[in-house]
Amino acid sequence: MVRMKPRSISRPIEALAFSRHKMALVSGPRQCGKTTLARMLLAQRKTGAYYNWDKAEFRRLWTLTPSAIVPVAKDGQTPLVVLDEIHKDRLWKRNLKGVYDTLDNPCDILVTGSARLNVYMKGSDSLLGRHLGFRLHPFSLREMRRSDVLDPDTMLDALFGRGQHKAGGVEDDLASLLRYGPFPEPLFAQDAAQARLWRRNREQLVIRQDLRDLSRLPDLGRIETMTSLLPERVGSMFSLSSLARDLEVSLPTIKRWLGYLKMLYYLFEVRPYSKRITRSIRREGKIYLWDYAWIKDPAARFENLVACHLLKACHFWTDTGQGEFELFFLRNKDGREIDFLIVRDGEPWLPVEAKFRDTDLSANWPAFLNLLPCKRGLQVVSGPAWQVHRHDGREVLVAGAAEALDYLV
Repeated sequence: MVRMKPRSISRPIEALAFSRHKMALVSGPRQCGKTTLARMLLAQRKTGAYYNWDKAEFRRLWTLTPSAIVPVAKDGQTPLVVLDEIHKDRLWKRNLKGVYDTLDNPCDILVTGSARLNVYMKGSDSLLGRHLGFRLHPFSLREMRRSDVLDPDTMLDALFGRGQHKAGGVEDDLASLLRYGPFPEPLFAQDAAQARLWRRNREQLVIRQDLRDLSRLPDLGRIETMTSLLPERVGSMFSLSSLARDLEVSLPTIKRWLGYLKMLYYLFEVRPYSKRITRSIRREGKIYLWDYAWIKDPAARFENLVACHLLKACHFWTDTGQGEFELFFLRNKDGREIDFLIVRDGEPWLPVEAKFRDTDLSANWPAFLNLLPCKRGLQVVSGPAWQVHRHDGREVLVAGAAEALDYLV
């Protein structure tokens, strides 16, 4: 059984959505802990109801009388209604809007679902102004240990000032993430055989069920072949044309397939940042997997882990109203590259380099740092390290992942 660990988005859901009488819609990868999060919030509330679309009794109730799902408040406590996988209903947004707009008594509503929930939210304004969306990621190094989160500026100052005591056992937690991946069931089971079986089953569910339902594609076998080729391409410049040739399909077909996998939180793409960067590349991006335990190469797996931590921070800070954060990378036509760049409200905020085992300052920093408005850079290395390099009013921190990533979300 997966541990009931507190999640970082629990407090923002209560503070930003429920306190303002808005519904909370939580999307994320399959089996990242959405249902567990919902049950934890319901247990804390002590009054309310949990409904799952896969239950025939609920489907009948929802179809005939949607408003009947709202329980009566007890002891003056506002009830919480959890609707799990409700997006499988074709008319879910219309019915949900009707329930919300006709509430006779206060009631908080939490809607959880797989990545398709986020897909189906787009292109419709039926719930506009009635909800806030949150993206739940699998576990990160910090969330394995605590659920509190620093705001971006406080985090950056604390990181460079080394203002957080290094917790005991954090190296073991990092090793567990690298070995078992970030998803809660294999991560906390700590069993290699169970992890392999879980991963195979999840892969089949995402491709054979979620992708089939989303796309209606007849040839899922070729997509499974494509997913088997993706781990070896992680972190490198990703060529759509090369992949299309390997699979003997057209370029538009590859683009469409990858688009589906992005929607289903199977992979994500990091695009090159070109503003202010002379001779920067503009087209080819890099891909990373949400479950980096598939990646055999240890250096690529480590870079993917860093990418997931940075993307999680960007999504959390954006979803909680602390700015618009996006993840890019830096590369010029001379082949110089910095693995990641966090952009805040359209402006470069923090460049990040990931290095496996190498604790020396990357020779690529001078090619980019003076072109960016940010005064700080971070180089995350797989082993223990902590050194600040200063030059021309700028500083680059070279820090071990076990310590540096623990400052993030």
